[in-house]
Amino acid sequence: MAKIQKAPWFVTLGNTLTMALLRAGVKLNGVGTYPMYLLTVRGRKSGEPRTVPIVTIERNGERYLASPFGTVAWVRNLQAAGEATLARGRHVETVKARELPQREAALVLQEDIKAGNPFARYYQVTATSSFEEFERVAAGHPVFLLQSIL
Repeated sequence: MAKIQKAPWFVTLGNTLTMALLRAGVKLNGVGTYPMYLLTVRGRKSGEPRTVPIVTIERNGERYLASPFGTVAWVRNLQAAGEATLARGRHVETVKARELPQREAALVLQEDIKAGNPFARYYQVTATSSFEEFERVAAGHPVFLLQSIL
């Protein structure tokens, strides 16, 4: 069984402010060009909607969601549900989320970190790390491919 992880306390504090801004429709980007959204996914145990602010990765015409803090609650919920909504203000989009196999996830993380992902420090790899190191990291940091449901 995977180790259950929690985001650091300062992330929870920052999420409160970020959620309020995103609900108001403010277009926030993570550092650089990483769009932020409110991810709402059905709780795997309660069935109740759970919402967290997230940063998406946009590469080669695809949209990805990676977890810099490992297998946290929203990841486990998304793994169970397989779909969620992304929202910013009144704009809401339903997406299907497919967890990538470790090798594919490593490729996405490697390309993203080489392109300058400001969250790279949470993955504990650098642009010069070997592919094997990215595979090791991908095992503990799930990556999802997001596809719009029309």
